[in-house]
Amino acid sequence: MAEEPGSTAPDEGQNAGGLYGGGVVQLLTVDVARNPQPVFKALIEGGPVQRMTGLAGPAVVATGRAAIDEIFKYPDVYSSAGHFGSLGNVRPLIPIEVDPPEQRKYRKLINPIFAPQAVERWREPVTRLVHELIDAFGDAEEIDYAKQFSTPLPSQIFLTLLGLPIEDLPTFLRLKDGIVRPSVLLGLPPNHPDVKAHQQAIAQEIYAYYNKILDERELERKDDLLSHLLDAEIDGEKLTRDELLDICFLFLTAGLDTISASLETFMAYLAEHPERRAEVVADPDNIDNVVEELLRWESPVMLVSRRATRDTELQGCPVHKGEQVYVFIGAANVDSNDLADADEVRFDRTVNRHIAFGGGVHRCLGSHLARLELRIILREWHSRIPHYRIKPGVKLDISPGVRSVDSFPMLLGKGE
Repeated sequence: MAEEPGSTAPDEGQNAGGLYGGGVVQLLTVDVARNPQPVFKALIEGGPVQRMTGLAGPAVVATGRAAIDEIFKYPDVYSSAGHFGSLGNVRPLIPIEVDPPEQRKYRKLINPIFAPQAVERWREPVTRLVHELIDAFGDAEEIDYAKQFSTPLPSQIFLTLLGLPIEDLPTFLRLKDGIVRPSVLLGLPPNHPDVKAHQQAIAQEIYAYYNKILDERELERKDDLLSHLLDAEIDGEKLTRDELLDICFLFLTAGLDTISASLETFMAYLAEHPERRAEVVADPDNIDNVVEELLRWESPVMLVSRRATRDTELQGCPVHKGEQVYVFIGAANVDSNDLADADEVRFDRTVNRHIAFGGGVHRCLGSHLARLELRIILREWHSRIPHYRIKPGVKLDISPGVRSVDSFPMLLGKGE
């Protein structure tokens, strides 16, 4: 893992050129999440890899695309395993918190479920759910986009995929928020002990919820994902109950808030740039490129984390065994060293090698389903509601990490 020509080697005390003396905590704020691109640019200019104070001691922050590609390339050095529990889970989430070679057997089992051809079966249900939610607006001139659309929709899709009753939607939303955004709900910093305690309590509810559903599926199969997992085999052996629970836990935490965050950040951008929204309305056949470019520019998931398994160097920066490595994929997506016009939003970009879904062996297994959902939703929304804007005077509070919002007051119709 050689140092790139011309890269610098930050010493132990260097952190973002002194811009972020408070360390990683200062990067996980509403102000940064609301407009992260200038912060990402400043971080990269300060060095693609820097040492900072993490949430639990010294840490490494990677922002440059080349450095992050290297992290994803070497899961044996930058591990996703062995430090589970960040979401209150008592065992590793399968397969994202399991490293190769064990990780491969789980991916081999799950990947076919989320292959491009396999997810096509959800096109009609997703389209139907989109229109049902829009129909519920009636002739309203003002809605809360988050509460009435972007938050419930991914959970409704997920309930459909798992064959669960739509009446469980409030439960799903409460469990999801309690795990993914506890600090926002409690109004406390991410490293506050009450935040962790809240997550752990919610995690136990999630295990109990899925245990009940799996008990029911053991007695009677349905044409759904849970029944498929119950009957699936790895090397001639079925999944244990704990393995099933750990996969289901990941589905809930990884598959809901990220789609909501994508919709909210995409629509905020388009609402604030009516000329770009007009492009989307005028050319619905270009929706694939629009989705990919907004994934790159907005990067709804700002970062992921790894832990170093040994002492090493990353782009000349020392990394010590056991240290947390924060991988700011949002910064890598706007790294002008990798993409010359990275600070431009271009819907005519046909080659787009962004890493909004991560990379390497732990690249998001649900990326094909996510793309299908986002393409359908943006196309159908703009076919029915071509004009909208953020309510004047409103400043969206975007959560750090996964860039979602609690409330998104939106005015529908013309009047810009």
